[in-house]
Amino acid sequence: MSEELEGKHGVQSLEIGMGILRAMANGQRSMMLKEIAAAADMPASKAHRYLVSLIRAGLVDQDPMSSRYDLGSFALNLGLVALDRLDRVRLGLNAITELRDEINQTTALAVWAEQGPVIVRWERPRRPITVNVITGTVLDLLSSATGRVFAAWMPKKIVAPLIAEELKKPHIPPELRSKQAVEALLADIRTKGYAATNGQHKVPGIEGVAAPVFNFKNEITMSLLVVGVQGMVDISPESDVITSLKRSADALSLRLGAHGEPKVPA
Repeated sequence: MSEELEGKHGVQSLEIGMGILRAMANGQRSMMLKEIAAAADMPASKAHRYLVSLIRAGLVDQDPMSSRYDLGSFALNLGLVALDRLDRVRLGLNAITELRDEINQTTALAVWAEQGPVIVRWERPRRPITVNVITGTVLDLLSSATGRVFAAWMPKKIVAPLIAEELKKPHIPPELRSKQAVEALLADIRTKGYAATNGQHKVPGIEGVAAPVFNFKNEITMSLLVVGVQGMVDISPESDVITSLKRSADALSLRLGAHGEPKVPA
């Protein structure tokens, strides 16, 4: 068979193996060999040969006590990674739109890039005076609410060099000009579950509050942000804005597979 024909026809054995995985996924529980064979429409002896290879690849596990088969850890990880990559931003965009509609404030979504947190989308509220957020803006870690959220939950080896550089800049608030003060701030953010800046942003007169979104590994993957003109948005701890923001971020984290306590950066 020519290389061109082989490419068009694909790899039959792989397709058969995927058929077995599909049958197991549709079964929604661990299955006996004869059940898998019947669901995949093949003899049990053939299904067994493929299951042996799938077990070696980590895609299938077999319970030694019951002899039942189920999807393996690698199959689970593939599904979770696909969920994170495909749905993360789309779900985040839906979240900031719904949050904007609920609180009628400017909302935004940020993700981590090589140079720091980056705004990927923002939603304008229905009010005459608004704060515009520029898509693609890279946010500082210490002078923005979103930056503080990422600094609180990202691995220290990643954020420490960026924080060290920012501490040299003149716009850093006076109370954050030492590593000890920064660590205390980040610990407080992890306790409260959100970060706020009250007129301390590089743009004077802007208030912002951000909450983290975690993925299935309990690692920070995004941040939801609310910004407004100072004095026109209530960011006190018990305000409706804070309550709605945290609820939205928590709900999105659950949809992305987060469970238990967020991973504390090391």
